Amino acid sequence: MINFDEQTIIRNYAYIYDRRSEIEAIADKLCLDGFDLLFFTSSGGSMAMMQPFEHYVNVYSKIPVDSMISADYLLTGCNRLTNKSVAFMTSKSGDTKETIECARKLRAEGVRIVSVCGVENSLLASLSDYTFAYLDGRPQELVFYFIIGKILYNRGYFAEYPDFADNLKNLGKALAKVRIACDEKCLKYAQDYCREPYNIWIGSGDCWPNAYSYSMCVLEESLWVRTKSVTSADFFHGTLELVEKDVPVTLVMGEGVTRSQDERVRRFVENLTDKFTCFDTRDYELEGIKDEYRKYLSPVVMAAILQRIGKNMEVITNHSLEIRRYYRKSEY
Repeated sequence: MINFDEQTIIRNYAYIYDRRSEIEAIADKLCLDGFDLLFFTSSGGSMAMMQPFEHYVNVYSKIPVDSMISADYLLTGCNRLTNKSVAFMTSKSGDTKETIECARKLRAEGVRIVSVCGVENSLLASLSDYTFAYLDGRPQELVFYFIIGKILYNRGYFAEYPDFADNLKNLGKALAKVRIACDEKCLKYAQDYCREPYNIWIGSGDCWPNAYSYSMCVLEESLWVRTKSVTSADFFHGTLELVEKDVPVTLVMGEGVTRSQDERVRRFVENLTDKFTCFDTRDYELEGIKDEYRKYLSPVVMAAILQRIGKNMEVITNHSLEIRRYYRKSEY
């Protein structure tokens, strides 16, 4: 396997997991002080990383929840926010322009801010009431499994959370094994589709952010592969007409409540194109994780799978994932 170090993956996972109590303490303080809304806002892939947790709050609780891209919030505001609300924000760099402007506006309106950043002592952290720096820790979603999971537990919606969080101790190793198990399929996918002129990516529910962010932030931004992403529900209201025998269609399938939408897409597409691929989290073992908790983990399992496409594709195309023409290269 190229660009793969199992021990580094496990070590980076442990960096976050070992700070579980520190992260859970943030959730406890938020619940102690009370809140009337959980609001998720950031930019690009950072926003997509948080969206599964908005989904979980909505599906598994009655806690009011909302989300908005930071650039939109700056122009429209959110009429559900009050000075009793809590905003969750993420930024790998800690200085993403629209995210920082949004944080300043939220702070001025009295909204408490919880930030998760890739660096310490960032500008976003300085604007936040609570912050956590994951540094080389991965996946960043683990921070939100602890914060949101503990909030749901404290509010009486997730009684299994302590056991779920204990199970997560095994997830780093399990995700490394997923990468090994999927690599052959991902290598072939990268070889087959790295130079296609047009690709359709589809997903739903807590895995829709995977389809959206991977197609935008990796295939488009990093590898310059032209891609259209669409939800499994919306696929049948337009994009289905573009499926032809030689059009690559990629479906990401999780194990949550919207899986039936993905199954509908698969039944429709698989006989219409010779270039259909389904990545299904159900195909991969998660050693040390109870089956009843798999439905919460589809996004991080899928992210582990999709990472192997990019790692292989950058070598095949001789196009580093770090190359940019415009992003953070010029004013826009």
